Amino acid sequence: ANPFVAAEKGFIDEVIQPHSTRRRVARAFASLRNKKLANPWKKHDNIPL
Repeated sequence: ANPFVAAEKGFIDEVIQPHSTRRRVARAFASLRNKKLANPWKKHDNIPL
């Protein structure tokens, strides 16, 4: 399972090197920390009957 072949075929966007994985994951979580949802959570689903 070579990740570079998958990247060439377009199955994945980017190959992250092992030494930069922690930094990339921390940056992704930091960007989600202040994310605002456009729609509020719904307490109940609208199930078609």
